[in-house]
Amino acid sequence: MNIKKFAFIFIGLLFCLRLTAQNKTMGEHNNWIFGPSVGYQYQSGNFLKASAWGLFAPNATQYMKIDAGANFTWMLGKTTVIPELGFTYYLNDFVLFPFVKAELTPYTVTPKVGVSIFSILDIGVGYGFDINTKKDFKPIDGATLSVGLNIPLNFHIY
Repeated sequence: MNIKKFAFIFIGLLFCLRLTAQNKTMGEHNNWIFGPSVGYQYQSGNFLKASAWGLFAPNATQYMKIDAGANFTWMLGKTTVIPELGFTYYLNDFVLFPFVKAELTPYTVTPKVGVSIFSILDIGVGYGFDINTKKDFKPIDGATLSVGLNIPLNFHIY
């Protein structure tokens, strides 16, 4: 997938989410909270992460988040952008939310565990498994540490 195609899909998803949010009146809302996120990850190198996410509650105390974005890195003398899809399962809704997460790129599968403060600040550790080494690039595998900031655009308490 080239960067232009990925950027087009990413902007289209953000646009669709924004249109859905504008259709609701003040007194009603849907069960989804969504927004952008930024973060840092170390996994065989340094990555800046940017994504769009949506979070919903399947029951009163657990949450699920789906995110799609890109990892930006400078390795081996060149800038590289790697698309990523992630799924996070938050185990409870007290101040510290423990979570399990899976991230998939065209080159790695990375399961993680961690804690989150109100699902806004995520701190995770995991291990990435190389499934397809990028041409002219080093394998992206091994232990990983990540920190992410999720910015909710339609947060509601009622």
